[in-house]
Formats: sequence, structure tokens, C-alpha cells
Amino acid sequence: MHSSTTGALLELDDVHKSFGHLEVIKGVSLRVSKGEHVVIFGPSGGGKSTLLRMMNLLEVPDSGTVRFEDRRYFPHDGNLLDKASRLQQLRSQIGMVFQRFNLYPHLTALQNVTLALTDVKKLSRRAAREKAEACLADVGLADRMEHYPAQLSGGQQQRVAIARALAMDPKLMLFDEPTSALDPELIGEVLGVMEKLAKEGMTMVAVTHEMGFAKRVGDRLVFVSGGVIAESGGKEVLSNPQQERTKAFLEAVL
Repeated sequence: MHSSTTGALLELDDVHKSFGHLEVIKGVSLRVSKGEHVVIFGPSGGGKSTLLRMMNLLEVPDSGTVRFEDRRYFPHDGNLLDKASRLQQLRSQIGMVFQRFNLYPHLTALQNVTLALTDVKKLSRRAAREKAEACLADVGLADRMEHYPAQLSGGQQQRVAIARALAMDPKLMLFDEPTSALDPELIGEVLGVMEKLAKEGMTMVAVTHEMGFAKRVGDRLVFVSGGVIAESGGKEVLSNPQQERTKAFLEAVL
């Protein structure tokens, strides 16, 4: 596949999204380069999660363009069947971790991770199991593989969800407030796994309220408020914000 003219792995160009009469995203453009760690933060209801979910078309924009590896996935001009396969292709390359862990309660941690490998990637049972075991070990759960979700803490369940996304060998990982449903003492273990992935070179976009994580891991910090990117830059966005909105938000949370 030819390399992108812009060098971007993912590009959102002037995307808009409304729910009913409420315009949630008002013409946002964002590029994510390979190996980059982008942290999106901002007030609740400002559009952060909607913006993230447009990156793998879980939310379909009303207008604008979504490209991945310089291939356009939205707007789509083919037929419905073609559209479905393109969508599947896009999502097979982008891992996503949600606030809620979405694990199957009747399957063990190992089975939860193995399932997509046999179903989507069509790996043999044995190959899928080896891969799943490696991914669970990667997130520090080698000793919890045979446990069911109900036997795991929230932090452990979220790490299973991360292992499940990693098992698909994504080119990009999206995290949608992955620690917001966790008890405070469990947040660190999930952020630790995310930091490890970042150090290993995984391209990621994370929506989070954890400003310490943003400072440690973010190459680019994007402040989203009122459906627009109000400010964007390196770590100086936290230490020396230029916009009043960013200043006020950071004073409230830091």
C-alpha cells in the first residue's frame, strides 16, 4: 500500500456529528502519525468520546472525511456489501478499549481473548490459544487466564479487555476513558499497561481524565471542549495552556 502523502496513519478532516438538534462535533480535523500517543481531555459532554468513536466509525460522521493509511473509509461511495467489508477491514486494524469491559461473563479470561482470534482472524484453536496466552501475560495476567470475569477485579477485567484488543495486532489502539469505571486503587494497574504499550511503540489515542498519565505518555495533548479542539500541542498544554478554557479546566482538575 502506498504511504500516505501526509505521513498520517489516521486522518479526520472537518468531521461533524449531530445527535438530533445537538451538534456534538463541530468541524474537527485531527491527524495521528504512526507511533504517536495522542491524549484527548476536556469537560464531560464536550465531544471527546464521540470524536474517538468516529476514528473507527462506531459513530459515523454527518460530514467530513475519515482516512486510515491514506485509504478513505468515509464518505463511502460503494455498495452496502462493499461498505460492510470496508468497515470490518478498518476495525480489524484498530483496537478499542471501552469504559465498560464488555467481557463475556460465561467465558474465562483466556476464552474471552481467544474468541475473536478464531472467529475473526480464523486462527486454529492452538494458535489462538498461544496468542491469547501471550497477550494475557503481556498485561500481567498469566496467573488469571482460567478465571471468569466475576472472579476478577475491575482492573483485571479491563486488562483482559486490553489483551483482547492487542491479540488482533492492531495498528492503532483507541482507549475511551478506560479507567473511569474503576475504583481508584485499580486505576494505576491499567494505566501501567497502557504506558508499557506506549513505550513499546504502539500508536494510541486515549480519552482520559488521568492528567498524570497524559503528562507521562502524551506526545500530543488535545483539549476538546464544546465540540471543537480548543487547544492542541505537546506537554506545554498542561504546564502553560494558552486558552482560557483550557486554563480553567486544568485548574479545576489538577
